[in-house]
Amino acid sequence: MPDYAFKDNSKEIGMGQQINVVMAQLNFLVGDIDFNTSLIIEKAKLAIEEYSADVIAFPELALTGYPPEDLLLRASLSIRTEKALQRIRNEKLPAHLVIGYPERESGKLYNSLAIIGYGESLANYRKQHLPNYQVFDEQRYFETGGEACVLEIGGQKVAFTICEDMWEHEPVLQARAAGAQLMININASPFHMNKLSDRQELLRARSAEGGFPIIYVNMVGGQDELVFDGGSMAVSAEGECHCLAPGYVETLLPVVVHEPAESGAPCTIPMQHIAAPLSLEAQVYHSLVLGVRDYVNKNGFKGVVLGLSGGIDSGLTLAIAADALGAERVQAVMMPFTYTSQLSLDVAAEQANKIGVDYQSISIEGVYSAFIEALEDQFADTEADVSEQNIQARCRGVLLMAISNKKGLLVLTTGNKSEIAVGYSTLYGDMAGGFDVLKDVSKTMVYSLATYRNSEYSQTPDEVIPQRVIDRPPSAELAPDQVDQDSLPPYDVLDRILELYVEQDQSATSIIAHGFDEQIVRRVLRLVDLNEYKRRQSPVGVRLTQRGFGRDRRYPITNAWPIGD
Repeated sequence: MPDYAFKDNSKEIGMGQQINVVMAQLNFLVGDIDFNTSLIIEKAKLAIEEYSADVIAFPELALTGYPPEDLLLRASLSIRTEKALQRIRNEKLPAHLVIGYPERESGKLYNSLAIIGYGESLANYRKQHLPNYQVFDEQRYFETGGEACVLEIGGQKVAFTICEDMWEHEPVLQARAAGAQLMININASPFHMNKLSDRQELLRARSAEGGFPIIYVNMVGGQDELVFDGGSMAVSAEGECHCLAPGYVETLLPVVVHEPAESGAPCTIPMQHIAAPLSLEAQVYHSLVLGVRDYVNKNGFKGVVLGLSGGIDSGLTLAIAADALGAERVQAVMMPFTYTSQLSLDVAAEQANKIGVDYQSISIEGVYSAFIEALEDQFADTEADVSEQNIQARCRGVLLMAISNKKGLLVLTTGNKSEIAVGYSTLYGDMAGGFDVLKDVSKTMVYSLATYRNSEYSQTPDEVIPQRVIDRPPSAELAPDQVDQDSLPPYDVLDRILELYVEQDQSATSIIAHGFDEQIVRRVLRLVDLNEYKRRQSPVGVRLTQRGFGRDRRYPITNAWPIGD
């Protein structure tokens, strides 16, 4: 470990005509302040050694991880965070460390950042705009700040802000009024589809307002249903992206900032590393892999187990699980019954063997018969209906949960967003488990992801999801010759209606005006409303859209809101 002696770094920066800023795009563990502190110190030392860093910027609330939620209410929070900050100060590292943390003062809690240099606390900033929408509820915990923070580093005036501050005008204008020549904005910005382009457009607008370049640092990693995709970047004073970190991976990415030719003019950021763009399917697939990996590993599971039916949902889930954890940590179980087709048996075995996971087949015939025998008196003088179908699904759920308990494996459920929206799932059956990988993935996107996984995800494309699985009509196989479209509209129609209703909150009248059949619209919307009670009991899953089921969409189970305009 090198011996870091204190030095007057500002003079050297000025003489060198540049400031070396390192964007520390890292994966933190919520609640583990000791681990997060060690990670900050370790990566700061590496940034100094490898990149001669003058400034190392870490993400929002790096000390606690994000979002810490009600951990922020713990009485020992301030004791632990102050101890962590002191650990960092004691290292006396010869650089400016920008660290997000929860700051308590006079009984009030702030979402803050500290700038620590050479063992000293040099400045502090409190977040001014607290998001309270979608998955965010920061106003539950924090008070708002009100002042700009501009610190001279290497002879240049550098402003600091936190995440949501970038989505509003005032903090940038404050920094401009204070003479800022560069801004560093630290973030905990979760992924949703097309989020990277949204951020780039935002930074383009704010850099124009401020008249200075902006360095935007984001975290990476999965936290329950949220995935932080990274994508840290630097834009010029004209809003052009001149440096972009790769998504979904931890990295230390240096940004060279040149001092201006004229005193008081904005700094300049020359064109540097630009990560290759990812398609929408690639973004979604990488998010799912990262979300599964971190949920399993951060919660200490040995691996995962799932029911492999021979259908596309379980086939895609199996591929994602193996990509996230390695085939050796994945178990797939086929649980056939009378209505299970030979095609399902064949393609399930084919996929499991190709990927190399532990694969077992356990018939539910005997288990089902035992349930029916036990219920003989209760079911007397009734016709077979969905009750018997649900028993099949619940037999499978019991088996998977038993394997989970015995082997310490997390059960992955395989329901997609389209099915969950309309209740095409069985409580305590195919909904029994700990994590639903496809919870925010529409059925039409499931097909796109399966094709992407086979053709583009790996450097050597391989049909890990058999084409026969992709081509076959979707079916729960709970009744003879059953297919999904017997009880649901075509998925391209269903998914568009669900997008308008669930993600955009449009009314039935508005959706019908798009050209959809009125009866179909009203039936779909009614199914969505009726099945809120199921969704409340479903596992968490990766959030991919701006309105996923879970933290995003909070509708009362008991309500009499009429469907209409």
